[in-house]
Amino acid sequence: MIVNQSQIPEEAAITQIAALEADLFGRGAWSEESVRQEFHAPARVYLMDVEDGGGVDSENPVIRGYAGYWYDGDDAEIMTIGVGRPFQRRGIAASLLESLIDSARRQGARRMLLEVRVDNTPALALYERFGFTRMGLRKRYYQPEGIDAYTMSLDLEPRIVGFSAARHSETDAATEHTSEEHMTEQQ
Repeated sequence: MIVNQSQIPEEAAITQIAALEADLFGRGAWSEESVRQEFHAPARVYLMDVEDGGGVDSENPVIRGYAGYWYDGDDAEIMTIGVGRPFQRRGIAASLLESLIDSARRQGARRMLLEVRVDNTPALALYERFGFTRMGLRKRYYQPEGIDAYTMSLDLEPRIVGFSAARHSETDAATEHTSEEHMTEQQ
């Protein structure tokens, strides 16, 4: 079950997410203090997948996965997505990503951005499945290992380039007709 960070006791969430981070990301993992700062930073949205039975009403819910983004008023940038090893390949990351995208759209974000390790094949496949496209490469982005990252984006609202037939309204057609009549009268 996907829940918002406000639905989980904060210290339980921080402790579990930091433990998941350490297991998933090793030396590059966020500490408990880093997770706490993220939770309290402005314009952040964090979601968690909580195990059924150890859910929201529990004093110490079991968090299977977590994800969050930062919204700057235009773009939503994914800060992290992680799923505990015993819970991977069950669709949890896809559910979290879908929920992040829906949340960002509701907030009015025009685009979602992210960085992903170039060697993280499962994450790349997930993002591409959701329509993210590669924008560029950040050399040695992930520290301390010095692993490169792809930057990726997903347009959350359609982009109109050039003229659009949808903007051609009946008023425009009437104006064109009047202009044609005016030109005929002048000849």
